Amino acid sequence: MSRHSPFPPKPLIVLPEMPAPAQLFVLFHGESSEPRQLRGLASAIRQAFSQAAIVLPYGSFRVGDDAYGWMACDDAGSDAGTPGSASPQVTSLGLAGAVPALIGLVRGLQQRYGLSGRHTALAGFSQGASLVLEACIAQPGLAGRALFFSGVYAHLPAVAPPETTLHFLHGADDVMAPVARVGEVHARLAELRGDATLDVASSVGHELHSALIAQAVLRLQTCVPLRSWKEALGELEVHDAGASVAGSGGRRTLH
Repeated sequence: MSRHSPFPPKPLIVLPEMPAPAQLFVLFHGESSEPRQLRGLASAIRQAFSQAAIVLPYGSFRVGDDAYGWMACDDAGSDAGTPGSASPQVTSLGLAGAVPALIGLVRGLQQRYGLSGRHTALAGFSQGASLVLEACIAQPGLAGRALFFSGVYAHLPAVAPPETTLHFLHGADDVMAPVARVGEVHARLAELRGDATLDVASSVGHELHSALIAQAVLRLQTCVPLRSWKEALGELEVHDAGASVAGSGGRRTLH
């Protein structure tokens, strides 16, 4: 049974050698885990963005030794954050309850380092990915970029974050969070004119695989946010450019 930790361990923080960070990355681990789960991702970000502050917080609910989650157990005692263990309604309620704390955490870090949402990127694995997506929808402008690794999504989005580019990264063989579901989420965001990409790695399951990490860094370095095209071309011209922009940001399979 999960129990709330009023004073969870302090986040792991990696700061650049320069006095003031130029970017902020906040990484959220999966259910029943802790920040070290994301060490490969943190290392890749550190190498690619040497001027960034990288923060890896602990989940608010302790579920065991060195194991934390972002949502409490339901009344029946099952872990609402474990893929496949709870109904979509239970998972949605758990996410809704955890979102304000995530938003408060990110806003506090932005204030501390003097950075805006446009200079902020969020990333999450599994339950952490689900939470990040809900937070980006609930708080427009919270982050300029968001990375979702093997996310479990309880429902399709009703709106698309207008100021956030969303990058979904998934394993083709993920049985805990089937890739078909994330495909539905990506398609729904496209219908809502959201700025989203989907990359699928062959022969990869429910894991933070190196191929997905490498693609995430590539997306961060090369993908021009759709909002930037709109600002540069104007709303009338962006429709003509939309085909090429959407083509570079659509679904892609990694081999």
